[in-house]
Amino acid sequence: MTRLDEKRDPAVSTTAETSIETPPSGGKTPLIELRHVGKSYGSIIALKDINLRVGAGEVTGVLGDNGAGKSTLIKIIAGLHKPTEGEMLVDGETTVFDSPKDSLDKGVATVYQDLAVVGLMPVWRNFFLGQELRKGPFRALDANGMRATTLSELHKMGIDLPDVDAPISSLSGGQRQCVAIARAIFFGARVLILDEPTAALGVKQSGMVLRYISAAKEQGFGVIFITHNPHHAYMVGDHFVLLNRGRQKLDCSYDDITLEELTQQMAGGDELDTLAHELGR
Repeated sequence: MTRLDEKRDPAVSTTAETSIETPPSGGKTPLIELRHVGKSYGSIIALKDINLRVGAGEVTGVLGDNGAGKSTLIKIIAGLHKPTEGEMLVDGETTVFDSPKDSLDKGVATVYQDLAVVGLMPVWRNFFLGQELRKGPFRALDANGMRATTLSELHKMGIDLPDVDAPISSLSGGQRQCVAIARAIFFGARVLILDEPTAALGVKQSGMVLRYISAAKEQGFGVIFITHNPHHAYMVGDHFVLLNRGRQKLDCSYDDITLEELTQQMAGGDELDTLAHELGR
């Protein structure tokens, strides 16, 4: 499979169930790093011994099936939940997020599956939702300024919308995802956490989102790409972490694994072979 950023020959070996020695950031301090992070809810262990890092200009793909712990991981990085063990580092310094605001203040923005948009509002109102520009002594909405800024910022991301006054519900799913990504970048994000951005999209719309993920990477942003689709992750990812029932099953770089190996690890590997044997296929 051809990546969106470059063509490279994948290696034939995999580092499944072992951590890579050299960070994908090439030895540079990662923008965000998790070390042996775990999360428990009473006697229920949701995450255990998770190691993850993302550097500037890198995409770290976090893969896993339903119930793997991806949502819990997002909530920890986004400041919604505190880990019960391990530590999180931002720019190499141990950091504790007490709220999502703390995460945003550090430049970590999360784009959730529901996108947090109001369908009947125009694109420009959604772009500034909760952070509207105001002017004058009566603090009136600066509608013209917000329209112009929305057009400019979307253009920087390569998003061409002829009418930002149109309701955001009139856009395709891929376009809405891209607006949400551009919004997060405009408001100071250095690390983007994308929660299953292609899950409900068709092939064409998924391709649009993947192109904008690649564009964000090229502009120096760190991206944590949460997905259950190994093909999408492999097209843009530099580093892959696979979760399975709250445990880290895989931790490797792009050069250390092929798409076929990543897909097999994601799909269950030996379990699928056993099932195929039982079914006589």
